[in-house]
Amino acid sequence: MRHARILRPRRRTPKILAAVFAATLAVVVFAPFVLEHAALAQSTSPASAKPLTDAEVMQRLGDFDAWIAQQLKDWNGVGLAVGIVSGDKLVFAKGYGFRDYGAKLPMTPDSLAQIASNSKLFTAVAAGMLVDQGKLTWDKPIRQSVQQIQFNTNELNDNVTLRDMLSHRTGVTRHDLIWFKSDFTRPELFEKLKYLEPEQPLRQEFLYNNLMFTAVGYVIGLKSGQPWEQFVRTNIFQPLDMNSTVFTLADAVKHPEYVVPYTERRDTFEIYKLPFHEDAVGIAPAGGIVSNINDLSHWLIALMNNGMYSGKQVLPADVLKETLHPAIALPNSGGEAKGYWENLNPAYGMGRMTSSYRGHLYTFHGGDLPGLHSQVSFMPNDHIGVIVLNVGDHTAPLRDIVNFNVYERLLGMDQTPWSQRQLPDRLTMKKVEQEARAKSGEAQVPNTHPSHPLADYAAEYENPAYGIIKISQKGDALQFDFHQFSFPLTHFHYDRFDTPDDEEFGKFSLNFRTNPAGDIDTIAISLDEGEQIFTRKPPTIDDATGQKLAGTYLTPTKSKFEITYTPGAGLALKFPGGPPQPFFAVKGLTFRTARYADDTFTFVLENGVVTGVKERDPSGEMTFPRAPQ
Repeated sequence: MRHARILRPRRRTPKILAAVFAATLAVVVFAPFVLEHAALAQSTSPASAKPLTDAEVMQRLGDFDAWIAQQLKDWNGVGLAVGIVSGDKLVFAKGYGFRDYGAKLPMTPDSLAQIASNSKLFTAVAAGMLVDQGKLTWDKPIRQSVQQIQFNTNELNDNVTLRDMLSHRTGVTRHDLIWFKSDFTRPELFEKLKYLEPEQPLRQEFLYNNLMFTAVGYVIGLKSGQPWEQFVRTNIFQPLDMNSTVFTLADAVKHPEYVVPYTERRDTFEIYKLPFHEDAVGIAPAGGIVSNINDLSHWLIALMNNGMYSGKQVLPADVLKETLHPAIALPNSGGEAKGYWENLNPAYGMGRMTSSYRGHLYTFHGGDLPGLHSQVSFMPNDHIGVIVLNVGDHTAPLRDIVNFNVYERLLGMDQTPWSQRQLPDRLTMKKVEQEARAKSGEAQVPNTHPSHPLADYAAEYENPAYGIIKISQKGDALQFDFHQFSFPLTHFHYDRFDTPDDEEFGKFSLNFRTNPAGDIDTIAISLDEGEQIFTRKPPTIDDATGQKLAGTYLTPTKSKFEITYTPGAGLALKFPGGPPQPFFAVKGLTFRTARYADDTFTFVLENGVVTGVKERDPSGEMTFPRAPQ
């Protein structure tokens, strides 16, 4: 279940292999198909089944500790923690391995870890509290409640609901590299929704989207008068005694215990330390909470008991019910791809999923950030809940393997060999990816050269959704800076330049493109959701230059036209009776309009005085003198 996985700049394997491998490792893979959820198998356990006692849990777990030790050995694991809730109490909590592999500090139930997308249900419940207060609605267009929100099309503006945003059914895909390692604030991310074109019709396909949850977090602030963090802390954390749970790494590292991300190197089995994911403030409503087994057990107890905790109604029962309702169905990918039919007919509600696991109703959500993975789940009819926190991207499947093994032990089932199924696939893909990387340069065309001197590529290039790529020249090479990514560029062929093949993020490959005048003006780069175009930011002109260039000019027939200048807006071309056409700087004193890329206007200076403007297009060149003043 890798729905919350942070996507890398480029997939490291061919897309077909990557898709098959995802289905292999995943118990459920979120793929773009809609199924009827009516086929969800109901739990074979009666709803009145009694919760297990502490003694019963320990008896049924049996050799669980030894089994975990074997999993960590087999998977080259770093550390994990497991919590089990039965009824309304935490009956098992234990850490295994290390929370800090380098310092050899043990993982415990108190170890704070980033729970990533397991933050989403907190946001959905918080939004539901505002629904109960009449400040939002689940199923009316959200713009009726929040006029500030803007989507890319009128259809989305007129129809997208809060439920759509919280169930990943807007038709807009995730675009994670807008926010990943960026400095964008929550209001800035909220504003970027209008640039994200839908890939599918509304409510037709499941397309995971962290930015929609971020937007809902911002909406919570707008409608409550409190930032999302404060609203969640006041209305959820404090009533649930989640006293160690925080929203930032700065606060997490003040705690006596916190989990440090580690993972395995691509080409060896060496474990190495990863940097913390520190850009979580803007995106926090989608994945910014930092918690531990003990605190999360309070949350899970409330979820399992219709919002009750310590004898008090802390979470609204009607809101929890709404988040559980299936909003969009997903395919049985594990069964279709690999023949694994234990987990059937998944559907996404709001911030969590439901399915039937071997005949037992099951609700769950995963969370993934580099080096850290989590699973929070429970079986409503069996009164059992499980929390798993684990370290290491290479061991991400363990969050589900361990999770299912606990349920099977507690329910008296035979144990599904999830590890035996998935471990060989992990090792196979490690080898296949290494072989694929060895062939990465085979498509290179030899003996080609860049079309321009390196200095001509240096500029800032902008995409309205993704932000700015800065290209600079350092010595005899180019430098690439995007968000917090910073890499040197190496010429590959023609006007393509690549970053190094980074251990964690792979390669960025940039293809520079020219306009009809031959100038470098755009970069095409494949990011998380396809090719994106970044346009060279035009040079700016100061007020003095703008006023100097503005004036009246003459056509060959002595007809007058104007070139105007407005501070902050720039130059514009205006013919009598027509609307102004803004000028965009190309370079120096050369400009163009938005209408034609191959039609440029260059101002003519003689002894520092503007004497005319020269228009050049593919048909030729003509100079228009400045009218006498």
